[in-house]
Amino acid sequence: MSDLSTVIEVAGALSAAGGLGYAKARSPRVFWSLVGAPVARVRFSVTYRATMDVCGLTVQPSRLRAFMVRNLARRRDVQPVPPQVRRVRYSSTGMRATLRLPAGLEPADVSAASERLRHAWGVHSVHVVEVKPGFVELRMTGYDVLRRVKMPRRLPRNITAGPLVVPVALREDGTAFVRDYQKVPHALTVGANQSGKSMYQRNLISGLAKLPVGLVGIDCKRGVEQRGYAPRLSALAITPDEADGLLEALVGEMEERFDLLSSHGVSDLWALPAKVRPVPLVVLVDEVAELFLVAVKKDEERRDRMVMRMIRLAQMARAVGIFLEVCGQRFGSDLGKGATALRAQLTGRVVHRVNDKQTAEMALGDIAPEAVFAATTIAPDRPGVAVAGDSSGGWSRIRTPAMTPAQAVAICHEFAHLTPHLAALAPFRPAVSPAPAPGPSLLKPGLVRVHLEGR
Repeated sequence: MSDLSTVIEVAGALSAAGGLGYAKARSPRVFWSLVGAPVARVRFSVTYRATMDVCGLTVQPSRLRAFMVRNLARRRDVQPVPPQVRRVRYSSTGMRATLRLPAGLEPADVSAASERLRHAWGVHSVHVVEVKPGFVELRMTGYDVLRRVKMPRRLPRNITAGPLVVPVALREDGTAFVRDYQKVPHALTVGANQSGKSMYQRNLISGLAKLPVGLVGIDCKRGVEQRGYAPRLSALAITPDEADGLLEALVGEMEERFDLLSSHGVSDLWALPAKVRPVPLVVLVDEVAELFLVAVKKDEERRDRMVMRMIRLAQMARAVGIFLEVCGQRFGSDLGKGATALRAQLTGRVVHRVNDKQTAEMALGDIAPEAVFAATTIAPDRPGVAVAGDSSGGWSRIRTPAMTPAQAVAICHEFAHLTPHLAALAPFRPAVSPAPAPGPSLLKPGLVRVHLEGR
């Protein structure tokens, strides 16, 4: 009987260990919640003061504090003062700790020690975010959240507060990366072939399709990328000649909207009364190099017109609710006249895996030089991973969730009723094909829908 009990106990222990090992590999969220979070919390609590001391994140106490320790507490040794832990929270991806910095420390000091803190507490990464003056938040992730992207079910209210906010990807600290067109009106996305650039566009278009906005597509590759989104597009140009006319129509629409703002005595679209407020427009430019490159000299005049109109839109159209999303494999001064002026107006930058360092420098060097190295080290076997930055100098690694073209097309068909009709863009309204029948690509893996018809 004792031997049988021993066998049962050993088998149970091995099964539990095997289950935890399987959860760590296949379901890291479960493993973190059951094992990783409690272990990290204990390690954080026990070693916090010593870790802060060896990382150089302590300061000498003030004279008043030293006097009170020596005379009231009757202690001869006065220890250095670390940041005070105000709050610790857990999530399915990691742990967050809010710290009150003592006089003499700044957030940059804590950021510089993030790698040492990561190793000391045995977590996957540590990111430092300034909450308000004197307070920072340590965002610790228990595992690589970019390995298998799973977007948060609920986004914080401060993120979803605006009318034009679209969750697009997941940051490496476990939070959602969003495109907020009121804060960052225009953006540039670059990346080599098979880097995940199209995946980023699908997630962006799928999010925009659910909002009350107008979508305008410019895809000079004969529409191979954007033609499927036709039910949700107010206009689509698939050749350089069509793009020339569409950009001219957009500039005319912008000028009419400025006249509307002037007549109401306001300077922004959102200050207009809701009854007369025009619908916001997002212009999606796929492979922008096709607008700059010309094969013969007679096309240079058309190229110059298109570039000048795009620069005008980038400089002024934000106030009237027209926003640019420019995408390409490479973007810089080598494209031709006007490229640098246009890039300077594109505040948001998203850089996927690139073929050369110069491309990353052209996209990120002028706003976040520290992010250039991170962009050049993206592994080829991780499509969708990118470095996102803006003019504030901040940057982070992101990854978009997997989405097939059929899924994006289905969402555009589902929300086709939100497509606004604009008279200025009516000549460029694409023909809409019938909605595709649900196929295997729209179902869960391993499931196939079969249609049976009787005679």
